[in-house]
Amino acid sequence: MSTSDKICNDGASKSNDDDGVCEVNDMLQNMTTADVVETTSVCANCGKEGSDINNTCNKCKSVMYCNAACKKKHRHKHKNVCERIVAEKKECERCAAELLHDEKLFKQPPPEEDCPICFLRMPILDTGRRYYACCGKMICSGCINAPRYDNEGNEVDNQYCPFCRAQHPKTNEEEIKRNNKRMEAGDAMAMFNLGYYYAHGLYGSPQDYDKALGLWHRAGELGFAESYYNIGNAYLQGNGVEVDKKKAIHYYELAAMKGDVTARQNLGSFEARAGNFDRAVKHYTIAASDGHSGSLRSMKIIYKEGNATKDDYAKALRAYQTYLDEIKSDQRDEAAAYDDDHKYLMIRYLSFSMVLSLYTQANNKC
Repeated sequence: MSTSDKICNDGASKSNDDDGVCEVNDMLQNMTTADVVETTSVCANCGKEGSDINNTCNKCKSVMYCNAACKKKHRHKHKNVCERIVAEKKECERCAAELLHDEKLFKQPPPEEDCPICFLRMPILDTGRRYYACCGKMICSGCINAPRYDNEGNEVDNQYCPFCRAQHPKTNEEEIKRNNKRMEAGDAMAMFNLGYYYAHGLYGSPQDYDKALGLWHRAGELGFAESYYNIGNAYLQGNGVEVDKKKAIHYYELAAMKGDVTARQNLGSFEARAGNFDRAVKHYTIAASDGHSGSLRSMKIIYKEGNATKDDYAKALRAYQTYLDEIKSDQRDEAAAYDDDHKYLMIRYLSFSMVLSLYTQANNKC
């Protein structure tokens, strides 16, 4: 006898859960084999019933027959219903696939790795960072231009990698060689660089879009978002491939999901032009939170036109401000002041009070 049976039979004090257990036990004890009803099916053609009616319609899988002869005889009567059932199933599958796709597409991608020297968030501007093929590290502009010292505390020149201290390449051939070595080690950034060299015929490389696209595909599969963005551009502009906007959008989506903000901005623009402003708002907000000031301006435009709410605009402003707070440093400011080639902000720095001012303006216009 189980513990629950003992509790019920002894009449001990029981909680509500115990009452439920007792009730189920009583039902099970009082059941007989006569209470179990055998599941039967009905042939859609002849009406015969039985457990052996298991020949289903090959297309809709929803109607049963007793044999192949009944299935064939009933086919002309079942055709319209079958096609409707199949179409409904396909529509449900399509909707489910779209929902799953959108869930992935509009999920905030993780930020890039921080600068390995100062451990601050990396700026998205190319002038705010630099890749070093000697060690495969991406270094921010502030650390690139910061004073460097040897082990004895003596300042040394900056003609060396700030991370591994390797000397800068002196020739184009050496730069290509280093990237090739990194590519052999599975470095996606090196693959992207070599693809870029082939696409534009740089560093002595012949212009070859087929090789460029091949390298970008490999880099994209390894997680380098900008590679998919470049492939999207190729299909949009017809560089090395036939113009195909559908494929361009596909690769922009792959790039956006991996964190490319310019691809995300493009997707937002496509949606806004199509009148899908709710989707455009989502794209612009995600891109603004990752530092794309163009998305912030786009959000302002659709807000002024009445296609986004004040809360949408305020959310994008705050998201962009958070990004600025995370990337700003005195060291990077010094580098940007010294040379425009090392600027790391896409627009002038927005103070938190300025964000609140813009938000207040948005409220007053409503």
